[in-house]
Amino acid sequence: MPYYHKLGTIPHKRHTQFRKSDGTLYAEELFSTEGFSNDYSLLYHHFPPTDIVKTDAPTSILPLVAEEKMLKHRSFEGFHIKPEKDYLESRHPILVNQDVQISLAAPQQSMGTYFFKNADADELLFVHEGSGTLKSNYGEIPFAYGDYLVIPRGTIYQIEFKDASNRLFIVESVSPIRFPKKYLSKNGQLLEHSPYCERDIRAPQNLVTYDQKGDFLIQTKKKGNLYGIHYGHHPFDVVGWDGCNYPFAFSIHDFEPITGRVHQPPPVHLTFEGNNFVVCSFCPRLFDYHPQSIPAPYNHSNIDSDELLYYVDGDFMSRKNVTRGMLTLHPGGIPHGPHPGAVERSIGAKETKELAVMVDTFHPLMLTKDALEIENPNYVMSWAE
Repeated sequence: MPYYHKLGTIPHKRHTQFRKSDGTLYAEELFSTEGFSNDYSLLYHHFPPTDIVKTDAPTSILPLVAEEKMLKHRSFEGFHIKPEKDYLESRHPILVNQDVQISLAAPQQSMGTYFFKNADADELLFVHEGSGTLKSNYGEIPFAYGDYLVIPRGTIYQIEFKDASNRLFIVESVSPIRFPKKYLSKNGQLLEHSPYCERDIRAPQNLVTYDQKGDFLIQTKKKGNLYGIHYGHHPFDVVGWDGCNYPFAFSIHDFEPITGRVHQPPPVHLTFEGNNFVVCSFCPRLFDYHPQSIPAPYNHSNIDSDELLYYVDGDFMSRKNVTRGMLTLHPGGIPHGPHPGAVERSIGAKETKELAVMVDTFHPLMLTKDALEIENPNYVMSWAE
């Protein structure tokens, strides 16, 4: 999905001899999506990427679905997810369907003793609190509050957090996470009407190469199991790479809101998309400038999609009692809209400082046991006068 990028040392032609100073060959690896029919990168390793020396027994990490079917508005207190030291153990799935898995995490420690690879899904990590560095065999990406980290499936990575206070909102997608098609030219450039451009995309930098043998544990997620796979060399042994398939960062603060004379529909906030879902960014912006405009969103019926809103920061004039890290789920099949009094209160307002991430799915979301433990049970009646 990103534009062409390269780091380190690579040969002049692909699939040709590329030798070390001692005359031995580097190991070339094609890292591709959708077989050989979509974006890819070529990586050049000190050691063959097949150098597995041991495997551990798998452990199940399937989400525990508590409600498969439901039709009422729900709300969850995301910051009630308790912090945990380990990064993987801190990830709590709360909503799932056949296309996405949405999790909350509050890790307190960096991934110092192992690496992680999601072999099932692309990952979108939204950084609500904390900062640090995403490390992979593509290089390093510093991150901070408000960053989206997009990690293609199969990427081996580590996260180094600056301190123990971290909050992540995570979307795992079984399809590639893409820039929206409506923003792209026929050749894949982000068009002039896009709310962000290539300058806003932060590719890996500072490629650090480890020519090191040993026992290195890569925790690998596949089909609801976590497999401990031990490599005989450090997985970040890449001396160079190039291509269009690699992790990158994009800050929600670099999203340029699209506004109009009257209230604009949610698709103007579109940021990423996958099969059967979209991700939107609600950012600080000026309100509508028609003299009779109503800034509050109008009531609307979700007939074909579930709408999940993750509240990050700021004042949300359409909702009552919003907290940081709160989530609201408005399922397909019933309408929702501003809370009572919000429409009148919004008239005359000139701007909003709200910051939120929205995920709309076109297949119903199922609630997990973890979701029920952080639910606000009275939200469904919050439209009552």
